[in-house]
Amino acid sequence: MNAQNGRLVARFRAARRDPALVVIEGFHALKHALRFGAEILEAVTADPETAIDLARRLARDVAPSLASLLWPVPAALFAELAPRPPETGVLALARRPDVDGMRHLRAGVGPLVLLDRPAHARNLGAAVRVAAAAGADALLTLGPLDPWHPTAVRAGAGLQFALPVARIAELGEVGRPIVALDPEGDLLEPARIADDAILAFGSERQGLSPGLLARADRRVRLPMRPGVSSLNLATAVAAVLYLQRLRQGENGR
Repeated sequence: MNAQNGRLVARFRAARRDPALVVIEGFHALKHALRFGAEILEAVTADPETAIDLARRLARDVAPSLASLLWPVPAALFAELAPRPPETGVLALARRPDVDGMRHLRAGVGPLVLLDRPAHARNLGAAVRVAAAAGADALLTLGPLDPWHPTAVRAGAGLQFALPVARIAELGEVGRPIVALDPEGDLLEPARIADDAILAFGSERQGLSPGLLARADRRVRLPMRPGVSSLNLATAVAAVLYLQRLRQGENGR
């Protein structure tokens, strides 16, 4: 490996530990990053022709930007840039948006998704994808798992760039009602949930922390068939957000 290639490998590896940067793995994640205004610092592929053809077929709006950004690299070098190189053959580095999580907790016009100690990066990324699609104001997380981890970004198809996404250290003062998803709560009635509510979800295994449950203005549960103990995190987020959206008559937007 020559010096230039070595520097590229080092840069991608360092970016995985840099809280100001994000590694984007795969065409679909990069497509959304471009579509929602990400600042791309580096984009590489071992097969530019295939990548640009994919963009022209699936995302014509970003094809010109992608064509100007992509830098061809040897296949062996591309394989060194990610632990599990994406099948779509595209990798990139981008700057993370600067998100003030506390500002979003205090004010907003739509629902805010709060994930309490999510345990799996793929589930977290899938929840981001749902929150973006359903028009949530923001998605914030508590706990050690970074919502901008490359695995989460890959699972979220890069839609971390479509809405404010951040990890917060603690839940300080908030300016919205907190609605906790809790299997012991009342049956969810969307009409009784404020449009700007903080919707708090725990992990499948641990649920919400006692402290967060104690702060909730309401505890609600989704209707489920007897014997089914829980839903996947992203599925629960999707069910609640879309029930709210349908209630607001926005299903056709």
